[in-house]
Amino acid sequence: LDRFVPEKREAMDEVTAYKMIELMKGVVESGTSIRLRYKYGFDNPVAGKTGTTQNQSDGWFMGITPDLTTGIWVGAEDRSVHFRSIRLGQGANMALPIWALFMKKVYNDPSLGISKGDFDKPLKDISIEFDCEEYDRRHAGNVDNYSDEEEF
Repeated sequence: LDRFVPEKREAMDEVTAYKMIELMKGVVESGTSIRLRYKYGFDNPVAGKTGTTQNQSDGWFMGITPDLTTGIWVGAEDRSVHFRSIRLGQGANMALPIWALFMKKVYNDPSLGISKGDFDKPLKDISIEFDCEEYDRRHAGNVDNYSDEEEF
């Protein structure tokens, strides 16, 4: 039998990865996945991304914790199968609840060793500059130059 060794290469450096996690935490803190906090009671660090395809035929949620990344997809191979409204057919409504119930079971099983700890922060100093009004400056031309910086 042949033995194959997968080729590995770094997709992004640790600082970029940490910045992406910080951005994706926003989905859970104040975005489409906020119900993980108030409805399902998650108070630990979670990052995530919801998604919905055209015609509400697929919905998904990718949840990231420091120890586990899990994706839930709800849909059908037959593209004519779909929800009647975006309210019902979005990833936050059809896939996120499955993820939440799955993760509750994961956290309640100590044999799995999945902690509720925080994401590791790179040893390098991290500074993220937010220039939220760049779009307005480029397109409207009437916004004062604004930049803010946040240290992590």
